[in-house]
Amino acid sequence: MPLRVNSNIAAINSRRHLNANNRILGIKLERLASGLRVNRASDDAAGLAVREGFRAEISGLKVNVSNAEQATNLIQVAEGSLNEVNAILIRMRELSVQSSSSTITDENREATQAEFTQLSTEIDRIAQATSYNQQTLLTGFGNQVDGASTAVTASNTSGVTSIKISGAAAGTYTFVDAGNDGEVTLGNGTVTQTIRLATMLDGSDVATGTQVVANFDRVGAQVTLAGASVSNATGAYTDGDLDGQTIIIAEGTGGSFQVGPTDRAYNRIEVNVSDMRASGDTLNLQTASVATISSARSTITAIDQAITRVSQERGDLGAFQNRLGFAIAYTENEIENLQASEASISDADIASEVTDFTRAQILSQAATAMLAQANVMPQNALALLQ
Repeated sequence: MPLRVNSNIAAINSRRHLNANNRILGIKLERLASGLRVNRASDDAAGLAVREGFRAEISGLKVNVSNAEQATNLIQVAEGSLNEVNAILIRMRELSVQSSSSTITDENREATQAEFTQLSTEIDRIAQATSYNQQTLLTGFGNQVDGASTAVTASNTSGVTSIKISGAAAGTYTFVDAGNDGEVTLGNGTVTQTIRLATMLDGSDVATGTQVVANFDRVGAQVTLAGASVSNATGAYTDGDLDGQTIIIAEGTGGSFQVGPTDRAYNRIEVNVSDMRASGDTLNLQTASVATISSARSTITAIDQAITRVSQERGDLGAFQNRLGFAIAYTENEIENLQASEASISDADIASEVTDFTRAQILSQAATAMLAQANVMPQNALALLQ
């Protein structure tokens, strides 16, 4: 190797390796300090794009868990109030039974009626006072089945005993029930679903003393059809009876909980709570009285029906609460697995980074020492000039 003064190739080479080692040292220091393998796009351009997608999805899922937990709290508020309504109805039934006996006089019934009236008023007060974040829950929460629905008003010919909705959008839904084929279609012009009832029918009728549930899950409605003798007020369903009948869904406030990451109907849970006031159509106690022996006896039946409706409403709320519990468990599991995928892209392997850091540190120190030696070499030229 020639002896040069103007160009110290050995020093240039040592400096190049020193700079490279220092760059690696800086990268390793950053990764160890942050705990991340990808701190900027240049670290892993493709990986960063995937990671940000994971982060957005995980962030949304965490909010979904929060939404579901708050929805559970809302349902617990409503169900807790209905528990008290149930207790009040039981007391009202006691008063009705007491007033139905000839052992007390009409004068005695005046005091009984006074308590009965106060209890009925208290049910209304509880329904109006039960709220969550300034939203009243027991006077009609979420979309509701309008009483003008012909499937309800014509129940003596349609055989419909109840209609429950879950996620059905507001609007008018019409049945197509041609008869003789065992199929029923329900739709609003946008969403339509056909289900087959033939296997659940006794010939073309709902069997005597039984009920059939027509579950239009894609539409978001569940229709219960009665057989003969199920209810004196409702006729029996025969294939074709629903043709042209309508279900009108009135739009309400609240009742929709976002528990999924995207804008899709299956990522929302729709909760509907009926008007649970004593003066409302569900409990229908506005004319109930224990002022006379005859009215007290008829009130027993009305109270029994109200207790049944409250119990059914509580059962529905319990079912929604259990569903939300499963939604939370599923979402938390999904968060865990997505977080693991995001971590495999983003997080630094500390053991590997420490190993590389130590190697770069040693090489940097060695390169610094060699640069010093290389800078001494041109001084050997002075020996030739002496």
